[in-house]
Amino acid sequence: MTRSLSEAYDYCKKLTEKSGPHFSVGFRFLPSAKRQAIYAVYAFCRYADDIVDEYQNQPIEPLLKSWEEELERCYNQEPSHPITIALADASQHYPIPKEGFLGLIAGCRMDIEVSRYQTFKDLMVYADLVATTIRDLSLPIFGYSDPKGISLGRSLSTALQLTNIVRDLGEDLDRGRIYLPLDEINDAGYSEEALCKRVKNDAFLKMMRFQCERIRGYFDEAIHLIPMVEADSRLAVSLMRNVYVAMISQIEKKPFDVLDRQIRLSLADRGKVVTKTLLEKIR
Repeated sequence: MTRSLSEAYDYCKKLTEKSGPHFSVGFRFLPSAKRQAIYAVYAFCRYADDIVDEYQNQPIEPLLKSWEEELERCYNQEPSHPITIALADASQHYPIPKEGFLGLIAGCRMDIEVSRYQTFKDLMVYADLVATTIRDLSLPIFGYSDPKGISLGRSLSTALQLTNIVRDLGEDLDRGRIYLPLDEINDAGYSEEALCKRVKNDAFLKMMRFQCERIRGYFDEAIHLIPMVEADSRLAVSLMRNVYVAMISQIEKKPFDVLDRQIRLSLADRGKVVTKTLLEKIR
């Protein structure tokens, strides 16, 4: 599938905005070159994730292996897919590490093999593969100079991933997966069985309060990353954080909703976050 470079970047943009309407809000405020590069990075990761989520009725490992081989072709400047055509170009302009994508694919393999996590420490092994790798892929594009940006980038990527986990609770149950640590579920007086039955009670609310409070703690740490990235990337990073904080606020208002549907911010709500963030920047 041969496409021009502009068509390849457009493909990545459309995939990103369709699959990550919350995550990508801030991307539109990046300079053109950075915006195109981050679209290519996100599209590659999204494609790998979709292999696991959308092809459950056929062997997944050969598909992941094929995408891994396409990554090698990409970094050898021999891409054959529109995503990797764009990524091969982006990697010529920014030091985007191939290892980050390999880690992400390894995390996707965990989704095939693991459907439960006993402790938060166990979950963080997975989160570091599928989320912290995004930090490793994004920061070279956003640009940063302070070494503390590495640990703060992990805080932001962890907050985003944990938000996705509580947001997608019901959807993941449909796929037979529970990402919330089982010991934390039990500590709240809830149970794996109750969660699978989508029982709505006070124990569930207690569990969700604990999860959301921890996520907010990571977001509070991540705010210190913003002044550390290059000036032309700060608004984008702020919006990545603020849109997801707004999503957590919505989940906190109606925690039971995550059992029945995926929580999404409306276009109007996303617009409010953008307006508020812009006004804060002006001040």
